[in-house]
Amino acid sequence: MKANLKLLTLEEIQAEAVQWLWEPYIALGKITLVQGDGGIGKSTMARAIAAAVTRGEEVGGTGVYAPPASVIYQSAEDGYADVVKPQLMKLGADCSRVRVIDESERGLTLSDERIEEAIVKAGARLFILDPLQAYLGGSDFHSVNGIRPLMKSLSAVAERTGCAVVIIGHLNKKGGQAQYRGLGSIDIYAAARSVLTVGKLPLDDSMRAIIHSKSNLAPLGAPQAFGLDQNGDFCWLGDCEITLDEMLSGKPKAENQFSKAVKLLELALAVQPVAAVEIMRRAEEQGISPKTLNRAKSALGVQSIRKNGQWFWVLPI
Repeated sequence: MKANLKLLTLEEIQAEAVQWLWEPYIALGKITLVQGDGGIGKSTMARAIAAAVTRGEEVGGTGVYAPPASVIYQSAEDGYADVVKPQLMKLGADCSRVRVIDESERGLTLSDERIEEAIVKAGARLFILDPLQAYLGGSDFHSVNGIRPLMKSLSAVAERTGCAVVIIGHLNKKGGQAQYRGLGSIDIYAAARSVLTVGKLPLDDSMRAIIHSKSNLAPLGAPQAFGLDQNGDFCWLGDCEITLDEMLSGKPKAENQFSKAVKLLELALAVQPVAAVEIMRRAEEQGISPKTLNRAKSALGVQSIRKNGQWFWVLPI
């Protein structure tokens, strides 16, 4: 049936500010793409975000910023009973606020009406699909005509419900610019209002970086780091200094500010404690900011001790 034409002027549309789940990385009512190589920690990071939402805590930090809210987490690769729930519990999630759409009778797709119904019924603030390619319903992953209608449908659901939608995808191995390294059609990258690329920090195998590689809603946020060890223990580490090219290539710059700060502390404190004011003076001479110096101090486990009315820094034994 032919639809009746209805024209609106922008004067009739009320302007609204963007609302955030994690500013400026994940917006409410929009799609965010989290991409990275397999096994890099994308799912663990997504579950850490989900856990924070169920507790009402600021994502990436510890400050309470909103009432605890529900999350819908759809996983096609990990079992809910033996992987997803145990990890969420380890991350401190309120599992009574984490919902799953039952797919036992019919598999879920990006255009499935149950997504919107579930978000509304649960009052969900966050909806996670992990991974994207498992929810295409047979559509050609690499076809614009196959992907565009699905992404448009999911985007409309996010807009109507005000729920943050996070989709997790893998990168291909071809190299090149980040927007062309995602598996599937470029329309996936284009439809996302924010793209977060996850990879290893070359400095340490147990550290990961989140690079804000695309943002249509606000200036790009600073790269964020998190720790992920062999036992699955997760912790947010705050801002880090790395570029997307450095992370994807696995090759850091010859000397970035964080590595300079680490080297400074290792050399200065190798033999004995040094006065904190002296360390800060040396850091300033080398152009290392106090914030970066404190990150290096935390990463190395440097301790502060008071002696004769003065503070000293000392490496742990």
